[in-house]
Amino acid sequence: MPRGTPPLLFTMHLFYIPRVNANSLVLPEEESRHCVRVLRLAAGDTLSLVDGRGGWYRCRVTRADAKQCEVTCIEKIEGHGRREFSIHVAIAPTKNIERLEWCLEKCTEIGIDEITPLLCDRSERKVIHPERLEKILVAAMKQSLKAYLPVLHPLTACREFLRDHRDTLKCIAHCDAGERYSLHQRYIPGTNITLLVGPEGDFSPDEIRLALANGFLPVTLGESRLRTETAGIVACHTVHLLNALGS
Repeated sequence: MPRGTPPLLFTMHLFYIPRVNANSLVLPEEESRHCVRVLRLAAGDTLSLVDGRGGWYRCRVTRADAKQCEVTCIEKIEGHGRREFSIHVAIAPTKNIERLEWCLEKCTEIGIDEITPLLCDRSERKVIHPERLEKILVAAMKQSLKAYLPVLHPLTACREFLRDHRDTLKCIAHCDAGERYSLHQRYIPGTNITLLVGPEGDFSPDEIRLALANGFLPVTLGESRLRTETAGIVACHTVHLLNALGS
């Protein structure tokens, strides 16, 4: 079976279980309830599982219990949707948290590997609830038929993040004056990228200087001034588009 192309019969009912280490499995309670009470699957019915790490499993229900639904794996695809590049977006949480949630949902649907919420000098939101964000990522992963769950890092101070050197192309999207290039001029298809998106008030001049001193390249995402959540989605989509055009 070709990598990255699950059979259509697998995709009717998709569930998530973070660790698949045996052929016989018990779905988490929330997934069990959805399977048995909402979808009304019974013993003998088939479903698909993803583990968030590239594994796609075809399974058969062996015991339809609304709290502990038991299934048996009958086929596995490894590396479903694996890409040759990775995208890490570090983004300041928006004052209206629903805007950030929407951004992360759409980036997951498009395809993103890592997300770091940033605490910046001009951040209006200084607290997030990672459990809720994780649920949104899981739901978006399943909705878009992906087998990789983005890694959600803890809320991190911007200065701390900037000093954490990574072996990727590092870019910062900001609105200050100065020499900047569009993302498509900076990015080379197939390259791993880390891209910073600031809060509603943009990065502070000190943060921009520190980013440049730590090897981040200043980029623009177009002619329009974008909201924080829009910038995150545009950046993610642009990298995918450049890779598609460059392949």
